[in-house]
Amino acid sequence: MDEKVTPKQPPRQKVGWLEKLSYGQLDFAGQLVATVVGSYLMYFFTDVALLPAAAAGTIMLIARVMDAVGAPVWGTLIDMTHTKWGKARPYFLWLAFPYAVTGILLFWAPSLSTTGKIWYCGIAYIIYGVLYLGINAPITTMLPLITSDPQERVVLNSWRMVGSNLGVFVVNSLTLPLVAVFGGGNDIKGFRIFIVIFAILNVGLTLFSFAHTKERVKAKNSEHVTLKQGIHAMKKNWPWIIIVVGNFLFWIAQQNRQQAMVYYFTYYFNNKDLVTFFNSIGLIQVVGVVAIPFMNKFMSKSRIWAFGLAVAVLGQIIIMMSGLSIAGAIIGWLVALVGSGIAVSMPFAMLGSAVDFGEWKNGINAAGLLTTIGSAFCMSMGQGLAGYLNGAFLSGFGYVANHAQTAQALTGIKLDFNWVTLIIYALAIIPALLYQKYENMEGQITDDLSKTRM
Repeated sequence: MDEKVTPKQPPRQKVGWLEKLSYGQLDFAGQLVATVVGSYLMYFFTDVALLPAAAAGTIMLIARVMDAVGAPVWGTLIDMTHTKWGKARPYFLWLAFPYAVTGILLFWAPSLSTTGKIWYCGIAYIIYGVLYLGINAPITTMLPLITSDPQERVVLNSWRMVGSNLGVFVVNSLTLPLVAVFGGGNDIKGFRIFIVIFAILNVGLTLFSFAHTKERVKAKNSEHVTLKQGIHAMKKNWPWIIIVVGNFLFWIAQQNRQQAMVYYFTYYFNNKDLVTFFNSIGLIQVVGVVAIPFMNKFMSKSRIWAFGLAVAVLGQIIIMMSGLSIAGAIIGWLVALVGSGIAVSMPFAMLGSAVDFGEWKNGINAAGLLTTIGSAFCMSMGQGLAGYLNGAFLSGFGYVANHAQTAQALTGIKLDFNWVTLIIYALAIIPALLYQKYENMEGQITDDLSKTRM
């Protein structure tokens, strides 16, 4: 048996707690705007701005298709960036303010005709989506640039996911109550004041994180990676392809669940206050996120990912079988949240290894392009397709905003929230399990790359 030779590696720079906190806070700051969009924009379009449901769903789909073009562009821009701050990090400085402004405009709802509102909302959402990709993609791209250690990436990603979940919790707990307080019965005014406050917080926290993070990993010939070279890094990069497919399916299910739940509790349970309550207990996802580094000591990342998805499916089944039982819905919701908290974390932690695989196999470290498509693209397209599905179900089953719904409309709401969500979660389990083959290669790849990296 050949003796395993451990290559000499440069001293590792320790990632301190302040940098871990700052990295995690990037997603906390981002969620202060992104969660308002992901959870409430469809509702805002249909019930506040009073757009037709079909038009609102179509706007979401078109905007996300535009992201399909924007994702590789942003990824390539990151790969070609070379500044004193690094490759991904400067985008937090450059885009923090423009991103916050577009978030405000998205919830402004000016007084226009129906056609005018459709055009305004569509254009604003497309611009928002472009900037969302630009400021969100670098968060994932930075991870393999902060450290080359797969285990440390898992820990850092857990900090990020905790930050993300805290941001989601804050937004979902406060949005509707504060909109009601600020608006005094005028939801347009309420949303305007709310989004301005949270956009300002987003800018301040993003700039703080920019100042307290650092890129360390410098791959050979990685200063300027062109689109052609980035595409070459995808060639036969099966672990990356698997992650993209699985993460895309996850985000369709995740966003479908989040967008449909507003209608589910408002109209099926006939209790709008339940929306805020169920969103407020979303912090339970942190339990799953925090458990990941411990689970990774005896379970592979592939199996942790599949396990999280299976738990999310189980939770959705419990909700569906509980009918109008609030207690049953709470139990199912908590179970589903723990599962989705695990499932949402794993692709971000695993993408760094897929970038390593592309560098190992094809000689190109296209961290920007590969992580952008594997993360921000999947999130944006998943959100857009989920919005389209929501709009299609609402319109197809006769939904009428701000009215008691017919039995047919309620059937559409239930089918959308329960069946569509759990089926797509279940489909995502397949690529999660397929990743195991490539996870087994990570140790050798890390050793081989350590010989060529600076």
